[in-house]
Amino acid sequence: MKFTKLKNKFLIIAFTLISLPFWTNAQNEGGEIVDKIIAKVDNYIILESDLALAYKDYLSRGGNASSQQARCEVLENLIVNKLLLAKAEIDSVTVPEAQVDAQLENRMRMMVQQIGSEEKIEEYYGKSLEEFSIEIRDDVKEQMIIGEMQRTITADIEVTPRQVKKFYANIPKDSLPFYSTQVQVGQIVKKPTMSKEAKDNIKARLNGLRERILEGEDFSDIARLYSQEPGAKQSGGNIGFFERGQLAPEYEATALRLKPGEISKPVETDFGFHIIELLERRGNEFNTRHILIMPKFTQKDLDRTENFLDSIRTLIINDSITFEAAAAEHSDDMQTSSNGGYFMEGESGGTRVSVDELDPNIFFTIDTMQVGSITKPLTFRQPDRSQAVRILYYKDRIKPHRADINIDYQKIKMAALNKKKSEKLAKWFEESKDEVFIVLDENYQNCQILN
Repeated sequence: MKFTKLKNKFLIIAFTLISLPFWTNAQNEGGEIVDKIIAKVDNYIILESDLALAYKDYLSRGGNASSQQARCEVLENLIVNKLLLAKAEIDSVTVPEAQVDAQLENRMRMMVQQIGSEEKIEEYYGKSLEEFSIEIRDDVKEQMIIGEMQRTITADIEVTPRQVKKFYANIPKDSLPFYSTQVQVGQIVKKPTMSKEAKDNIKARLNGLRERILEGEDFSDIARLYSQEPGAKQSGGNIGFFERGQLAPEYEATALRLKPGEISKPVETDFGFHIIELLERRGNEFNTRHILIMPKFTQKDLDRTENFLDSIRTLIINDSITFEAAAAEHSDDMQTSSNGGYFMEGESGGTRVSVDELDPNIFFTIDTMQVGSITKPLTFRQPDRSQAVRILYYKDRIKPHRADINIDYQKIKMAALNKKKSEKLAKWFEESKDEVFIVLDENYQNCQILN
């Protein structure tokens, strides 16, 4: 039994279905959309088209097309997801609207990269990207709530090294997964800094918008027109409630000095420049909306940053400082700097990353490099589309191989942890299914889902 494809259906629920390609419509063989309701969980419904789409995804992952039991398990997965949503509503488990907007923005960006351009998406679906984004927002939010509910249920699950070794020992050797080429790649990222004149220009622009709002124009309308925050067109700049310590320190400090309804003067954070309105305070939580303008850097700004990184590169090559120490001290990328600059494998948290998981730009860069070498400073665009400069360190390359606990401990540990989480979710389902109203179409009673 391969530990990447455990048969336990609750592992599939927790770690697969949330990433379904939600923009695809399921169709029957005649090309018509199937939309019969086949299950209800409290106020949530499952359509025949939902099952068709989930089953299609199951097949795309190598599932058995002739297995009726597999189709029943896919339906059970969907029912458990709806049960998670229903229980999240009962238990008041939510996700901030700002996080939903950020996730939506990321998914739309990925979709544009996959299809080729915004114009191609709009032509294919016959609607603007903004209309399409609004249409799928509820699906994204539901998926995020499901994930948060799963994390709440399994938060106390851990595995010991002894349990990891036992899990590995119980896998037949001929069933161990085969891993493709893996690499260790690190980066040190520096964001350019702006001149005082450029900063003053942005502040003046924001002060002008602030004056318009104080004179009576609607904050949300101004945010939709001018804010560069992802999702501002939908949210009007409102990012919802956050607790202390969750937002950029400069943003939070400014917001907490305001009175409800008061609008700040421009404040600078790592994301750019903001004007902030405090909407409400509730104990340790506060609700704000803002207008963000992100900096645009000149070639001089980029040149200055490249020169700085080139000096860091020279120190590393001359063994005056290790790459890991330089990343921890100088890198502006929070996700990699705390890991010595290295990219992490998505689920296991290890620093050996499969080459097919790498950003294409990074893959094509290291493909021309020798192991152990460091690039000259490279200008690139970050996920938020802002410009930055980085150096890449190609530390190691691991050839394709069968899973080995000495090489792939982090992956095996994650598989063992997922198995324990799936068992906890299975137990939770049995305990929780009687707490909500669930009804199943008679055509699917033979699946024995509720028995």
